[in-house]
Amino acid sequence: MSSEARLYTFSQETKDQLRKFRLTTSRAGTPQAVIYMIDKKTYEIKQDPDTEVYKSLEEIGDDLPDNSPRYILLSYPLTLSDGRLSVPYVLLYYLPSTCNNQSRMMYAGAKELMRNTSQVGKVFDIENAEDLQEIPGKLKTD
Repeated sequence: MSSEARLYTFSQETKDQLRKFRLTTSRAGTPQAVIYMIDKKTYEIKQDPDTEVYKSLEEIGDDLPDNSPRYILLSYPLTLSDGRLSVPYVLLYYLPSTCNNQSRMMYAGAKELMRNTSQVGKVFDIENAEDLQEIPGKLKTD
């Protein structure tokens, strides 16, 4: 067992939320996203209590904190160049340049655990809300 797996935890409720979100968004016709955070006292990774399911990248950008990292799970339906519908399920690792080193280390240490537990296909690093606008283009090219 890796060291981050011992330090960072998911409650069973959070694991159930992750699974439900992944399964229910796989056939969604609109973008859907949820924001996750790490509790600094317990090192539990959980859904941000101040957020719900987002339906657009703009809504996500409006709610991202200026000085604290977050994990964003995103299911983003798009039509590929050959006409097929694809619904990539990705993790956005939000790490603003203004956050402190303690937060940077904490979120960096749990990034792979979050990726594996949420079962996403890809991870994209973003530094600010404006970077969200580049995600649809990155999803089409990958």
